[in-house]
Formats: sequence, structure tokens, C-alpha cells
Amino acid sequence: MEEQLKQIGERLRGLRDVLDISIGEMAETIGISEEKYEKIEAGELDITISNLMKIAHKYGISAEELMFAEAPHMKSYFVVRKGQGMSVERTKAYKYQSLVSGFVNHKADVFIVTVEPKPGARTIYKNTHPGQEFNLVLEGAMELYIGGKTMILEEGDSIYFDSSKPHGMLAVGDKPVKFLAFTVE
Repeated sequence: MEEQLKQIGERLRGLRDVLDISIGEMAETIGISEEKYEKIEAGELDITISNLMKIAHKYGISAEELMFAEAPHMKSYFVVRKGQGMSVERTKAYKYQSLVSGFVNHKADVFIVTVEPKPGARTIYKNTHPGQEFNLVLEGAMELYIGGKTMILEEGDSIYFDSSKPHGMLAVGDKPVKFLAFTVE
């Protein structure tokens, strides 16, 4: 996990260097202080997928390039075999597996997200990003918070929502929740 944070930080620093973007502009893009952003580039602080997507969309690159250092190559179609999508463990509890990472200029980001349960946890960390999001629970259950409303989604349940509203989730019960997350700006 630490190594992944450092690599993402290096790619963000490289993006800034190539495009001549200041630390202040990058911090403003994701709505944090310059000090926090510097810690992200140093690999000392995690960055959310939502914030990586904000940076990617603003500067015209794919979020996968920032997460995995892989540029998409396919233009007609891109197949991901079961369990084979590029993945990144964002925190100890969250794992994102990209299902579109190899397709050039994809219009949406699609991930299988696996979240480990945290017994006794009640704090839901919220994110926002431009556009809309669709989630389909594949296994387990989650408590989902969106813009002031909290609901439980179980296997087979889905939701489509405005992702500019604060949203976040927790795994419910004692087993991980796995869901399809589809975001489009």
C-alpha cells in the first residue's frame, strides 16, 4: 500500500511537471490545502479515487494512468477476464479493479470495488466528483450515504445518483461488499 501511494504521488508530480501546473492549482482542483497536496505527492497521504478522477478529467488523461501507470491502447473493444482487471488497493479496506483501463478515451470509469468490513465503524468518509454514478451490489451489503440520506443496499440492489452530492459507504455485516461502480461525467 505504501509503495502504491508513493508511485501515485510520483505520477502526480510528473503530470504537474509536464503540464507546468503549480502545487496550488493542483490542490485547488481537488479542494485541499497545498500542505495536504504536498503530502500526497510525497506518498505520505492517500488520495481518493474521486480526487484522482477530478485531476484526470481536468487535465485530459485517464484515471488509470495516474493509478496504474498504464495508458490505454485499445480502440475497438477491451476485454477483462474475471479477476484480471488492473487493481489498486486504495486503503487497507478498499480495492478498486478497473474494467476499462485498456480502452482509449473511454467516456466512463468502471470499477469493481471490494470493501472489507470494519467492525464497530460508524464514520462514513464522503467524496464528491462531477457527473453521475451507478452502483450495483454484486456480493454482501453496504450502508450508503448520499447527500443526507442513508440506506442499505444488498446483493442485487443498484442505485444511480448525482455524484456531485457528498457520498460514501461502509460494508455491512462481517463479510466484504463487492460492487460495480460506474461513473460518467
